[in-house]
Amino acid sequence: RSSWLLLAPLLSPPVPVVTAPPCSLCPEGPHRFQWIGNLVPEFGISSSCVKVLSSPMEFYELLKAQIKTAEQRVVMASLYLGTGLLEQELVDCLEETLEKSLQAKGSSDLRVSILLDYTRGSRGRKNSRTMLIPLLQQFPEQVRVSLFHTPNLRGLLRLLIPERFNETIGLQHIKVYLFDDNVILSGANLSDLYFTNRQDRYVLLQDSPEIADFFSELVEAIGDVSLQLQRDDTVRMMEGMEHPYQGDKVTYCESANRRVMEVINAARTRQELHHAKTFHSSQPGSALLSQTGSQAPGGLKPEPDTWIYPLIQMKPFGIQIDEMVTETLLTEAERDARIYLTTGYFNLTQTYMDLVLGTRAEYRILLASPEVNGFFGAKGVAGAIPAAYVHIERQFYSQVCYLHQQQRVWLQEYSRAGWTFHAKGLWLYLAGSDLPCLTLIGSPNFGYRSVHRDLEAQVAIVTENKALQQQLHQEQEQLYLCSGVVSSSTFEQPNRYVKLWVKLVTPLIKNFF
Repeated sequence: RSSWLLLAPLLSPPVPVVTAPPCSLCPEGPHRFQWIGNLVPEFGISSSCVKVLSSPMEFYELLKAQIKTAEQRVVMASLYLGTGLLEQELVDCLEETLEKSLQAKGSSDLRVSILLDYTRGSRGRKNSRTMLIPLLQQFPEQVRVSLFHTPNLRGLLRLLIPERFNETIGLQHIKVYLFDDNVILSGANLSDLYFTNRQDRYVLLQDSPEIADFFSELVEAIGDVSLQLQRDDTVRMMEGMEHPYQGDKVTYCESANRRVMEVINAARTRQELHHAKTFHSSQPGSALLSQTGSQAPGGLKPEPDTWIYPLIQMKPFGIQIDEMVTETLLTEAERDARIYLTTGYFNLTQTYMDLVLGTRAEYRILLASPEVNGFFGAKGVAGAIPAAYVHIERQFYSQVCYLHQQQRVWLQEYSRAGWTFHAKGLWLYLAGSDLPCLTLIGSPNFGYRSVHRDLEAQVAIVTENKALQQQLHQEQEQLYLCSGVVSSSTFEQPNRYVKLWVKLVTPLIKNFF
């Protein structure tokens, strides 16, 4: 089976290299990041609407509670839905809420839209599709299930690569969970591991209708260019839509680009008009931003002290906003600024590695130790993936040492008995500050496939509110407390031994995991 995986780099088309445009950041505090609004919508909210979660169980209980109280919409985008008891309980919650909505009004206003990946969601006899078909059968007018199929898996490649390995070519990797006007952004999938003992990150944005509208429209747009699950477990495209692997690839990608960019540009236009009405008409110096996030006098909403920027990365469709913003943040980070960057799968792109090694900020990079890697103990070739990550980590650490950057770039390994590690994102501390003013949270892992192969989304949260900054700081500290600093002795431990064949194969397949 592994031989097909080795053929994949030869069969898959090359990806063009696109460089992010230069960008100079403004000098003053969190406001220096307003340039991101030139690329994406900027949503100004009160920090009181933002809640940082810390545990898988807290995430799971919040999902159930939000489903039960939803009245207008439930929108969930994930890589897949698991097939265990906890996942079935989520489906049961959806069924109960839909049933109550029908009984209350005779005809339900509640709409449920679920977006998953086609290959991952179809894996095995019992899978995400079989979990959701009963909902489609019972509520055909209220429920939509869309299965994204990458346009890069087609023709001979699609016939040759077996199940599981076909997921290396490209996936729907976005994780957004939306209930009426509340949005949960995370890197966690809808699977029991992510509800129990796989550590991730989770942020709840409450009472944020504009942000909820944006992500609802984004999921709808991707759903429109995805295969639609039918009640008999077949799939078909919406009428008039190009097929992702049977139709013309260029036509499909161009159509998908237009559909997604319509959502981004429409939201930008709405926010610019709102911004003009709210801020540009005010007298100079009159729009001081709130530091408390408390309710303003007279029942009016407080001035925003926190800004949300959705960052979308869909390289198959020619959309690379997240890549541009991330590269610019790393490039422009000032001397003595600190960046805490975490990924469950340490496999940075060459560009990101070069920026970390060649720029001025201090870096604390948190990654999974072999034992908490999601592939640890897997059967077959997948069982060697943690060793491949050790090899990549050691190569990077050797570069750090070669360039004498050990005092500026630190690697730390997350280790926690009985747990796996899946957290991703970064926290940015400006020079002289003990608290972060910016965080990135969402689905990207900062690796090749996040940049080039998969559909990804995260948000940049920028805040000047001290209480929210403290929440983000505590989140970072809690994750890093479970880690140890990597040194040369780390790689001398017996569990860090990497077989020769893994070293030889890793350069060939590192762009696929």
